[in-house]
Parts: sequence; C-alpha cells; structure tokens
Amino acid sequence: MRLVTRGDLDGLTCSVLITSVERIESIELVHPQALTDGKFEVQEGDVLANLPYHPRAALWFDHHELVETNPKPAEAFHGAHGLAPSTARLVHDYYCEKRGPRVFERYGELLEGTDRLDSANLTRRDVLSPQRVLLLGFTIDSRTGLGSFRDYFLFLGMALRSMPLDAVLKTPQVVERVERMRAEDEKFRAVLLACSRVEANVVVTDFRELSEIPIGNRFLVYTLFPEATVSVRLQWGPKRERVMATVGHNIFERSSWSDIGHTMSLFGGGGHRGAGSCPLPPDDGDETLRRLLAELKRQG
Repeated sequence: MRLVTRGDLDGLTCSVLITSVERIESIELVHPQALTDGKFEVQEGDVLANLPYHPRAALWFDHHELVETNPKPAEAFHGAHGLAPSTARLVHDYYCEKRGPRVFERYGELLEGTDRLDSANLTRRDVLSPQRVLLLGFTIDSRTGLGSFRDYFLFLGMALRSMPLDAVLKTPQVVERVERMRAEDEKFRAVLLACSRVEANVVVTDFRELSEIPIGNRFLVYTLFPEATVSVRLQWGPKRERVMATVGHNIFERSSWSDIGHTMSLFGGGGHRGAGSCPLPPDDGDETLRRLLAELKRQG
C-alpha cells in the first residue's frame, strides 16, 4: 500500500499516524495542483491524505473544500472528509473510532501543534519565535524556502515514530534547518518589505523577479502589514513553468468574510476558507492576477 500526501506538517503528521496503523510500503509527496492537473498518477489502493479525492484511492482523508476541477467522492468512500483544523485530526478521529481512543495517545502534542499550524491558530509570539511542533512545522513548510525536503520529510516520519519529540528537535537535521531560518530572518524581512505593496485590503508580495527567495516564515507578512485582511504571495513554481499565487486571511485580523478556497477554485486552484492557492498563466500580462485581486477586494 502506498501513501500519497503533501509535504507539509499536516502531511507529515498524517503519515506518522497512518504508517502506525497501516502497512505502508512507500510514501509519495505531491502538491495538490499535480492531482488537479492530472500530472500525478494515483494507483489502485493508494491512501491519499491532505490531497484532493481520486476514485482509485482505497482510503482518502482531506479537510479542504471540494472544487469543480477534481472528482467528487463516492457516497460510500473509505476515509474521512469534512471541516477540521487539519487533515491529521480527521485521520486521528477515523482510527480512534475503529481501534479505540488511545491508538494515537503518544502523538497528542504533535497532533495539537499540527491543528494549530494548519488552521493558522497562532499568536504573534508563535510567528516571531515558534517553538516545538510549530517550529518543526516551519522547517518542513516548502514556503519557508529551505529547499529539497523529501529526505527530510521521510527522516522526520521515522524519527517521530521512534523517539520522543524532545529528541527529534535535537537531531542535527532539525537543528541545521532551524539555524538557517534564524540566520536569514532579517534578510527575509527586508525582502518582504521591498517586494510587497498594499492594494485596498490586500497585501501583495511579488517574488517573481527574485532569483532566490530568502528563508523565512510565511506568516511574518501579517506582522509587517497588519492593516491588510488578505495576503497574496506570487512566486514561480518548479522549473518556472507557472506562477503560483498563495492566498490567505490575515491570521491576526480576522475580519475578512471571504472564502479563499472557493475563490481559488474559480481560478483553477483550491484550499479551505482561510487559505488556498492557484496557478497563474505566466504569459497573460497579469490579467488573471488583476481579476483575482479584484475578487479579493470585492469580498473584503
């Protein structure tokens, strides 16, 4: 059985939980857009977690909104989908119902931290000085900019299953990434200020002209532009084939009533109410971006 998930903290925690109870032979890390675009082949019997539904999957877990560009789940699919702070929470509840409430007891702190990070239920202190599970989450977030993380993801999965969290945080692999994050913090702040502009209620951070984006915390933008209710981050995807727009509510100023996941689905992407992403055509003169910004401004 193969586990297919996303390479972030939610995907990591899903993998830790699922591999603890299922016979998983291999793990594939996939961005949701690859499934939406049909660029990743789901195999019969795969377990999908934190990714869009696919009819070949034997088990499917996800807490993102359903979008028109993806297949709709069968009424009797195996797994869980619904509103939750993280997909890992759905995995937890699914197996606790089947195998008893203590099946994942040792992963309580990991699950709680995953819930908080994936739902952006954070304080300013959490963003400016993250600790423990939150800190671990930022080291595996592709938007932090620490580079290739497949081997790191697989290492963390094994480490979290075999040793206490305190020991995992002290491993050379984690310490090295934390030190790199802290070393580039001021540089990332400077680049955020230089590459960002505020349009009405939206702060737009455009990294497309940068050859290299400094390492940094994706939520830092809300501490620098507290007046914005929504953020849009633009940067090139792999091989510079397309521009990705990552959109989210200001996690400290939650007055926006917009449904980001639904809005992203209108532009070929997806997500949930508070955050999402979509691809932008690189050759349409930013016309798609202008329409996206107009929609976000209209919604407030």
